[in-house]
Amino acid sequence: MSIRWKPELEIGIEEIDRQHKALINAVNDFLQACVEGKGKDEVNRLMGFLSDYVVTHFNFEQDYQKRYGYPKYEQHLKMHQAFLEEVEDLKRKLNEEGVSLHFTIQVSKKVVDWIITHIGRADADFAGYVKSLKNSDK
Repeated sequence: MSIRWKPELEIGIEEIDRQHKALINAVNDFLQACVEGKGKDEVNRLMGFLSDYVVTHFNFEQDYQKRYGYPKYEQHLKMHQAFLEEVEDLKRKLNEEGVSLHFTIQVSKKVVDWIITHIGRADADFAGYVKSLKNSDK
């Protein structure tokens, strides 16, 4: 199982698209490790990636949303904050309970759901907004 990058996921802002692709690649590497029975070994690497990603990527994306005057900025910010809390909860569980099959499945589900629902819907809405601004400049 893997997640495929599709043109519909493109925001049209090169750096944001690059960051989204990096997330998808990290998740695909993790999912492949799970298929190979190495998910427990890879979960720490993915959690380290996610810890950095949510801070760096969310700040970058939020700066762009402010720059473009995105009308759904506050709603989008709340989604980012909720996912950041989920990542922090997962990190806490990992530190307290260690790696287990249950934990590995939980991480996989949360991150894949995030990609589908957030990038595929909320970020796509932002992309549509940016494209409409660019088209109105023509």
